[in-house]
Amino acid sequence: MTAQPDVAVETAAPEETAALGAALAGLLRSGDLVELRGELGAGKTTLVRGAARELGVEGTLTSPSYTVALRYEGRVPVAHLDGYRLGREIEPEELDLLRAEAGESAVSFVEWPEALAGLLPEARVVISIEHMGGDRRLVRFAAREPADQALLTQLIAHSRPRHRNGEPESGPHGGG
Repeated sequence: MTAQPDVAVETAAPEETAALGAALAGLLRSGDLVELRGELGAGKTTLVRGAARELGVEGTLTSPSYTVALRYEGRVPVAHLDGYRLGREIEPEELDLLRAEAGESAVSFVEWPEALAGLLPEARVVISIEHMGGDRRLVRFAAREPADQALLTQLIAHSRPRHRNGEPESGPHGGG
């Protein structure tokens, strides 16, 4: 991934993390891959849930930790993959399953992408989520392309009041 300055946002509740996912959905289209990094319980699935809702997925969206891959139908199909249990010992059949679930028709979210390094296409967006105590999280977004990074900055700035990348926010409470 080309080094672009990331966009960092602090959330204070799971609903705010999900709202960031919904804002991210405005950038995504079929065939996109999004990597999600963060420790267990950081809020990766919560963010995916927000994006999936915005992409038209209804019903319950759960973590793919025990199933490795889940696919949801919406206006745009959503694939939710988990590399955690696969580790470095991925079987060819498992890789084929992951690629089939992701496919070109879906937006794919991959949790624990480190385990699948080099096996999937390059991510359009990489998201890192850090615990900050209680329900607070620091969510960092980095896009592969400069134009995508600029769009991410705009989408997220309009969805959250605590934008933390050092740039002033537009609007009545921001600097611009």
